[in-house]
Amino acid sequence: MENFLQAIDTLTIRFALAAVVLPLLASVFNVCLPGRTNKAAGWVSTFAILISCVLSVLVFSKVWNQHAVHRQQLWFTVGNAKVYAGILLNNLSVLMMVLVSVIALPVHIYSTRYMKFDAHYKRNFIYLSFFCFSMMALVVVDNLVLFYIFWELVGFSSYLLIGFWYTRPKAIIANKKAFIMNRIGDIGLLSGIIILYISFHTFDITQLFGDAALVKANPLTTNLQYIAFGGVFLAVAAKSAQFPLHTWLPDAMEGPTSISALIHAATMVAAGVFLLGRVYPMFTGGELTIFAVIGCFTAFMAATIALTQNDLKRILAYSTVSQLGYMVMAMGIGAYSSSLFHLVTHAFFKCLLFLVAGVVIHEVQHIKDEYELDIDPQNILYMGGLRKKMPLTFIACVIAGLALIGIPFTSGYLSKDSILIQSFEWAEGKNWIYKLIPIGALVTSWLTAFYITRLIVKVFFGDFRLMVFNPHIKLHISDGGWQYRIPFVFLAICCLFPLFSLNPVLYEKAWIFGGFADITSLDRVNIYHTIIPVGVNLVGIFVMYWSWSIYMRRKALPIPETTFLFGFSYNEWYIDKLYNIAIVNPILALSKTARWIDINIIDGFIHLLTNISLAASKVAEWTDRYIIDGLLHSIASIVMAIGNFARRFQNGKVQYYLFSMLAVILAIFIIKTLI
Repeated sequence: MENFLQAIDTLTIRFALAAVVLPLLASVFNVCLPGRTNKAAGWVSTFAILISCVLSVLVFSKVWNQHAVHRQQLWFTVGNAKVYAGILLNNLSVLMMVLVSVIALPVHIYSTRYMKFDAHYKRNFIYLSFFCFSMMALVVVDNLVLFYIFWELVGFSSYLLIGFWYTRPKAIIANKKAFIMNRIGDIGLLSGIIILYISFHTFDITQLFGDAALVKANPLTTNLQYIAFGGVFLAVAAKSAQFPLHTWLPDAMEGPTSISALIHAATMVAAGVFLLGRVYPMFTGGELTIFAVIGCFTAFMAATIALTQNDLKRILAYSTVSQLGYMVMAMGIGAYSSSLFHLVTHAFFKCLLFLVAGVVIHEVQHIKDEYELDIDPQNILYMGGLRKKMPLTFIACVIAGLALIGIPFTSGYLSKDSILIQSFEWAEGKNWIYKLIPIGALVTSWLTAFYITRLIVKVFFGDFRLMVFNPHIKLHISDGGWQYRIPFVFLAICCLFPLFSLNPVLYEKAWIFGGFADITSLDRVNIYHTIIPVGVNLVGIFVMYWSWSIYMRRKALPIPETTFLFGFSYNEWYIDKLYNIAIVNPILALSKTARWIDINIIDGFIHLLTNISLAASKVAEWTDRYIIDGLLHSIASIVMAIGNFARRFQNGKVQYYLFSMLAVILAIFIIKTLI
């Protein structure tokens, strides 16, 4: 029996490795394909992620709520230290494997149509496949060093994808911003890993955070604990766009919308929450409270910003930041299962919202190009009335929007209400200030209902505002081909409750909670389990109607555009401007000062030395040529003249010799006589 189980585990590991490696092989294969627009690249990547998805589901069926599979071998040795590396398949790993691959599959199918006419079609799928490989590997490795390597590869992949359209200045600025802010988090994660290794002499995730967690059995000293916590906090804040490192995510929407759907709404940004889940045992109660506060504040802040934005993708980006705040807050209040549950449900409805946005933007872009209009195709103020021309897109958007709000019979209702209920349970019996967290989460839920209703009304209801100002426009828009329709239908089904629970109103019945029941209590011990869902949804429905009436019936805005509060929201709380004033501009000023010092002082001093050396060399050259060489040449000339003069007397004629001797004797005689 033991040998049989080992054989099953070995097969499971092979399936998992194949699921991870297949996207990498697809990426490498696509690199070798000729041409920039080779359509085979799309289907190679799609087929690879399809097989990866099937294998991930098989691995999930073998591991979920069964024994974990962990295999490792010696990786390298440094002195007496041996570092082992391998693969770890537990409930958390296989859940993320299925999530990444299942979300990536409809995105790949969608991209084959969405990027069809792009000049760099092949490169899009090279990057997509490489990202999927990096993310899949991240969730299965059992070693913190390997974890850090793939953490970096995920960041690198996102850098490439955000700047995919590298000829656009905004895209380049956005991917640089994402890269720099994520490097802050990477430094934090590396610091935390170093602290853990120094303290426990192992990188093994199972030993550090497993059932017999070393971090619990032998807690870190206070100072080291602070450093490790700070490092992990920075990593989570950067990757999952939490305050104060959240500002890169809205700007990252400069990449293709299909890329936004995969990376910035479903998987890559969820890596920070996954990291929290992996290292959860290392945190103290106070540190978890900090995560709860930051998560709640981020959720509320991002929701208030989304209220007034007009860029379709930017609204969804801030919605993502807000929902990630929910997940981090849930981890902080101890709602571990609820956080992961919301991570999964959010992946489906946010991916669908982005794919819907992509189709809408694509069609408006066609109108802009056909009629040479000077408009922003992502601005919802130019849209309206599209539900008649794009009925499937409209239905998909409504389903995803209702799931985001958390209306009953959707998956979002189950996961969001589980977080809200447990947040009130967590605050029960604590100081009043702790109650601000569940209240903030509650208000954020209603803000979400307002801004997503506003988005749907602006895009799909009323008149198509471009035609109001340009009546000559003829609309030729639709839901698109099957590459759009199949992902829409699949993701819309996944946004409904049956995928997660047969009971549409009791979150405790969701199968995900069975995989982490040892961490989260599901007992219905108070009235919160009844009044929170009822109260949230009654007010939520009222807020939806209020938002619909404001933007459909053109009623006065609750906050006029001329007020400070509206400007505060529209300008994104001025956080980017504050960063520019407090950080970016001083750094630029410092760099300019350093450049001036380098050019005018350091280089000036070097140039001065150069000029002095050149002048001295010229003086030396002149002295050598005209004094030293001149003196030598003068002596040589004198000697030569004397030699030439003396040579005249050496002509071989005796009479000249006698004459010379006589002349010399006479000269001596005359001199003697005169003296």
